[in-house]
Amino acid sequence: MHRSASRLTRVLACAAVPVILTVAGCSSDSGKDTGSKGEKTSGSSSSAKPNPKSSKTLEKATFAALPDPCKALQAPTIETLVPEVKDKNGQAPKSNDVATRTSCAWNGLDADGLKGSQFRWLSLSFFRYDSDAALGSANKRAEEQYNKEIETAKSEEGAQAPKAEAVAGVGDQATSVIYTVKKDVDSFNTSIVARAQNVVVRLDYNGAAYEGAGAPDHAKLLQDAITAAKEAVTSVDAANKAPAEQPQSPQPQ
Repeated sequence: MHRSASRLTRVLACAAVPVILTVAGCSSDSGKDTGSKGEKTSGSSSSAKPNPKSSKTLEKATFAALPDPCKALQAPTIETLVPEVKDKNGQAPKSNDVATRTSCAWNGLDADGLKGSQFRWLSLSFFRYDSDAALGSANKRAEEQYNKEIETAKSEEGAQAPKAEAVAGVGDQATSVIYTVKKDVDSFNTSIVARAQNVVVRLDYNGAAYEGAGAPDHAKLLQDAITAAKEAVTSVDAANKAPAEQPQSPQPQ
């Protein structure tokens, strides 16, 4: 009787094993299915295609720096355009941002006794742009500013019959704007707007005569302004060149 009971116990134990394994197997498979579905969902999200517009690469700006506007023109140029200049070093506004926007101005009154006086005013401004995904390439933004400066020059207060003409040989593109302003005396105004890649240069040059002096020669004012504008554009390139390596002194043997 004792032996029969032991055999019965072993049979029942063996019969229970498949049941336990089956339950465990179902539990394990359920976990795998859940994990698999979770991984599939995650993979679908991560494999989404990138927006081609957001990944578009814009050209790198050619010029990364601006010259010092008060040093962009050589001393002889300043003396020619502004005789008896009040401050050879020029006057720069506190709002200058050497990375994106700078300007400097000079003025002088050349008095010649009974022959009257000649007044000259010169201003030089630089605008630099970087490429921006939302605003466009550096050159495109500079071209927009270039066109804006031309329209601004043509619409200056008191400008009479402004005339704009293309100027060759100054940067990538350049335009001159000339007009006269009549106040107490006739003031002859000349603006040269030029673009060199991602930098815009604007030079304003005005002349007026006082106390019976002869009126300034507008054609000469224009030619002097173009010459100075060429020099200003050249200074942009110079400001972005790495300093030349200094020659090494020979070492003593």
